[in-house]
Amino acid sequence: MDIATIIGLVSACTLIILGMGDVTAFIDVQSATMVIGGTIAATLIANPLPEVVGLMGVYMNSIKNSGTSPNELIEKIVGFAETARREGILALEQAVEEADDAFLSGGIRLAVDGTEPDLIMDILETELRFVEERHKAGQEIIARMGATAPAFGMIGTLVGLVIMLKNMDDPAAIGPGMAIALLTTLYGSILANVFLEPISAKLKTYSAKELLSKQMIIEGIMAIQSGDNPRIVEHKLSVFLPPSLRPSGEEGAGGE
Repeated sequence: MDIATIIGLVSACTLIILGMGDVTAFIDVQSATMVIGGTIAATLIANPLPEVVGLMGVYMNSIKNSGTSPNELIEKIVGFAETARREGILALEQAVEEADDAFLSGGIRLAVDGTEPDLIMDILETELRFVEERHKAGQEIIARMGATAPAFGMIGTLVGLVIMLKNMDDPAAIGPGMAIALLTTLYGSILANVFLEPISAKLKTYSAKELLSKQMIIEGIMAIQSGDNPRIVEHKLSVFLPPSLRPSGEEGAGGE
C-alpha cells in the first residue's frame, strides 16, 4: 500500500477544511451536483461504459500498488539463473510454480518448454506493449476528468451569474446565485487538483516502474535461456537501475 497517496489526500483535505473555517458555508448540493455529476456524465460520453465502470479499480491502484522492488526482482532472477546453471533449465519448472509474478512465471515457463528465443522475446514484448496500452487508457481517463472538472466549475459559475443578474431587483436571490457562481469553481478546482490530476500522475509513475520491471524480466529470461553466468545476469539487470539503487558490488559497474 502506498501510504504517501493516503497522506497526501488526507493532508490536502484537512488544509482546505482548516482554511474554510465555517465549513457549512461552503456546502452547496446544487453546485456539487453540477460539478461532480457533470464530470461523470462527460466521462460516460467520452468513454465506453466498461472502462468507466472499471475506473474505481484503476483509481485504487494508486493506493494499494505493491509491486516487487527492483533489487528483490534481480535477486529472484539471479536465483533462477543459479538453479538453471547448476541443475539445468528444466529444474526451474518447480520454481515457476512458486513465483508470484505472472509475467515472470509465464516467461520462465516458455524457456523451460524450449521455446525459441526470438519467439519468447516476441511474446513477452507483445504482452508488455499491451500492458502499457491498458495503463495509458486508465491514466488518460482520469487525466481527462481532471481537465473536465474545472470546466464544469466554470459552467456553474456562468449559471450562477445568470441567476444573479436575472434577479438583481430581488436582493434575497442574489446570494444563492453568487454562491453557485463561486462554489462550482471551487469544487471543480478541488476535484481536479486533489482527487484527479495527482492520481493520474501517480498512476503514470507506477506504470513506468512496472514496465521497467517487466523489461528486466525479459532481459533476465533471455540471459537464463542463453546459459549466462549468474554474475553476468545480475550485471545485465543492474544496469537498468541508477547506480545508487544497484545491488552491492554493482554500484560503479555502469558509471553514472
